[in-house]
Amino acid sequence: MAHAGGRPPKYKNVEEIEEKIEQYFAICEGEPLLDDEGNQVINKYGYPCWIKAPKPPTVTGLALALGFTTRFSLLNYQGKKEFMNTITRAKTRIEEYAESRLFDRDGSNGAQFSLQNNFKGWNIDNEQKLEIELLKLESQVKDSQPEEEAEDNFMDALNGTAAEVWEESEVGENESSGSL
Repeated sequence: MAHAGGRPPKYKNVEEIEEKIEQYFAICEGEPLLDDEGNQVINKYGYPCWIKAPKPPTVTGLALALGFTTRFSLLNYQGKKEFMNTITRAKTRIEEYAESRLFDRDGSNGAQFSLQNNFKGWNIDNEQKLEIELLKLESQVKDSQPEEEAEDNFMDALNGTAAEVWEESEVGENESSGSL
C-alpha cells in the first residue's frame, strides 16, 4: 500500500514509540557499579562509581534515540495527532530535568539555554525584559517614598526639577549680564 503523503511513518503505533522513549530515558539514568550485595560502589572521595555514567536527557538526544536525523524531525512527528501526547510527555520530562537544573550552580546556564530554545514560554524577548525592568523600577520608587509621595505623578516631579534647573540657569545669566 503506497502512502499518498510520501514515505511511510517511522512508527506504526504509540506503543512502539513509547518503548523507544523509555529505553532512551533508561540510558540517560546510567548504569551504576554495584558490589556483591547490590549496593552502589562509592570511591574514596565519596562519589558513586558508574559502569556507564548518567547523561542529561535532551530533545536532540531523544530525536536521535528515536531514529530521527534532527530534532526538527521529532518536532514535526509531534504534530501527528496519534503521537502528539506521547512525544509531548517525553519532552515535558526533558523540560522538567532542565528546569530542575536551574537550581544547580553547575547546570543552570545549560538549562536556561535548553529551556529557551526547546520549550515554549521560557524565551523572554527584549520587550518583555524592558517591561520587567520597568516594573522593578516602579516598585523600587514606590518602596522608597512615603505613601502620599508615591501617589504623585512622575511628570509633576520631572517638571518641578526642570523648572528649578531653568530658574538656576536664568539667575546665573542675569548675574553675568549685570556685571558687564
